[in-house]
Amino acid sequence: MATKSSIKEMFENAVHVGHRTQKWNPRMKKYLFGEKSGVHVINLEHTVTMLEDALQFLSKLSKEGKKVLFISTKPQSLKLVEEAAKSANMPYVVSRWIPGLLTNFKTIKARVKYLTDLEEQEASGEFEKFTKKEANTLKKQIVKLKASLGGVQNLSDLPDAVFVVDVVRDKIAVQESIKMKIPVVALVDSNADPSGIAYPIPANDDALKSLSYMTEKVSSACK
Repeated sequence: MATKSSIKEMFENAVHVGHRTQKWNPRMKKYLFGEKSGVHVINLEHTVTMLEDALQFLSKLSKEGKKVLFISTKPQSLKLVEEAAKSANMPYVVSRWIPGLLTNFKTIKARVKYLTDLEEQEASGEFEKFTKKEANTLKKQIVKLKASLGGVQNLSDLPDAVFVVDVVRDKIAVQESIKMKIPVVALVDSNADPSGIAYPIPANDDALKSLSYMTEKVSSACK
């Protein structure tokens, strides 16, 4: 049951503020309270109960030692999502989604192995046998690979679930997850399509306060 304190907390963190009414997705209608000054207002009673369901699911996975992949390529949330994933000891993808990360995991895994091998070679001093130019090229490769694959370096198999901050921006990640039958836990703003998402959480996915509040809840459930 939605508690008044939870709703008050969410209200204070702007979780209820949706997008402008002309940008809405009609499939979100049942999760909306109404509109104010041309902006949709999310019904926080739904948010509280749906968040609770999602957190229980994530907590159960975590207790079983399973992996939840945190995903966000939204500029204002990158650091937030990376830190939340790291604190829960979970893999993450921030800044850029790698197409095929889930649907072509075998190939991605090979790239991850290549990155790990390069790092080990550098650490053991093997780069010293190359020319300065060759060594610098390899170092640049490490930096580039680390930026795109660093968050999934310890992911030895497909994740057991994914947490997506913005399903509109990261729709390819959502599509790949659904295709691979990986449950999706996601924030769904008033412009989102909740179809196919196992645990949709109606919430503002733009304001930093709302993102911080929601990401912290998810991270805590995964610890």
